[in-house]
Amino acid sequence: MTAQSENDAQTVAAVDLGSNSFHMIVSRREDGEVLKVDRLKEMVRLASGLDPEGRLDPEVAQRALDCLDRFGQRLRQLPRGHVRVVGTNTLRQMHDSRGFLHAAEEALGHPVEIIAGREEARLIYLGVAHTLADDSGRRLVMDIGGGSTEFIIGERFEPILAESLEMGCVTFTRRFFADGKLSRKAFAAAQLRAEQELQPIASAYRQQGWDQALGASGTILALDSMVHEARLEEAPGIGRESLEALRDGLIEHGTVEGLKFPGLAEDRAPVIAGGLAVLLGAFEALGIERLHPSDGALREGVVHDLLGRFRHEDVRGQTIHNLRRRFAVDAAQAERVQATVARLVTAVRAAWGLDEEDAERLEWAAELHEIGLALAHSKYHKHGEYILAWADLPGFSQPEQAELALLVRMHRRSFKPKLLSGVHEGRSGSLLCMASLLRLGVLLHRSRSPDPVPLERIEATAEGLTLAFASGWLDAHPLTRADLEAEREEWVRHERVLEFQ
Repeated sequence: MTAQSENDAQTVAAVDLGSNSFHMIVSRREDGEVLKVDRLKEMVRLASGLDPEGRLDPEVAQRALDCLDRFGQRLRQLPRGHVRVVGTNTLRQMHDSRGFLHAAEEALGHPVEIIAGREEARLIYLGVAHTLADDSGRRLVMDIGGGSTEFIIGERFEPILAESLEMGCVTFTRRFFADGKLSRKAFAAAQLRAEQELQPIASAYRQQGWDQALGASGTILALDSMVHEARLEEAPGIGRESLEALRDGLIEHGTVEGLKFPGLAEDRAPVIAGGLAVLLGAFEALGIERLHPSDGALREGVVHDLLGRFRHEDVRGQTIHNLRRRFAVDAAQAERVQATVARLVTAVRAAWGLDEEDAERLEWAAELHEIGLALAHSKYHKHGEYILAWADLPGFSQPEQAELALLVRMHRRSFKPKLLSGVHEGRSGSLLCMASLLRLGVLLHRSRSPDPVPLERIEATAEGLTLAFASGWLDAHPLTRADLEAEREEWVRHERVLEFQ
């Protein structure tokens, strides 16, 4: 299939940079059905290369980049916006990941997003839900990754509870089985630690309840294969007794080295003990009676989330509207500013090099620019930044969330270049342009009047912007003129031109 025909068929790809394995799937939607047309998986064990200070071992980093270069050969033909690359727990834990992320993006030909734990959980649930019948039963979904484990309770395609806990097959193996010995004492300590991690959420999850428990991704699929191929379990799914029998079998073997077990792949053997301990702890803490494996996982969730954006079912838009309601943002004012900002960004996109994603993000920032007023008027732009930086925002990656928070912070008072020092390489210029437009939108509606601003002409060049108002309007609105004059001085400090007449 050519690149053009793939694009016409609405082909998308998801890459999951997990702590244990890297996965890539390419899918195409045809006649309402999502078809998987290509997939690759490599066991990278990124988490095993992370030291206690969050530094990544160069050999492991190179192994990861070599894998991504192979993925990139398949993905470079797909356009921007049709590929979503997500990094999970290990990338969240990595100290100063910018160098690795830049190299990863070069290898893939697409940007990499680091997603928060709860966003990872939401996408896992979405991937699992799309592999099941669309019924009304309540489900518990868990996914044991290399560095974290996600627990979600939901109905149909909507999560009700979602948590990501810092325990995974790689990290637990390194912590409790570092000497390579599979002892009863080590398993007991690892299981107890898993139960302790689950203690803060166990009561809420038990109270919510579920009709079916499902497990996603490699560790649970491997454990399911092991208990059935070893004939420890006859019925579908995994029960507690079969898990305990499996643990006893591993203890009988005694060591990780040379571990062979029916249904256990060679590349999974070094970390299976940590994954088994996590699952045993979950069975005990949550009272799980039987767990059924699922073919859906994070990568499938990313695909469905991405396809939903093409159908205008972007969960991010709903997240913004929910925040606006929760924090009692003045809807009329938000919509006035949003409409003006949308007009401004349309006029400047070509000259300023802004894309559709920039325009969308800017309109969201306009919708939420006053969210900080829920805390206090004084410095409300800073309160808004804090809320948006630390809230759980379903659908948003960590860089997207950080940019949204930064735009709200910069919509008033002085521009401070140091605020842009931590943004992704190459994004500071675009963010400065976006913040400039948001500031204008807010400034022009400072009176909160329902009357439209008679902005008759907008002319953009690479150097700046000229605004033409209806004759006599600025004379009749001296406060707006004074604000524009002050704003022009801010633009000058950043070597940009703002003219108005």
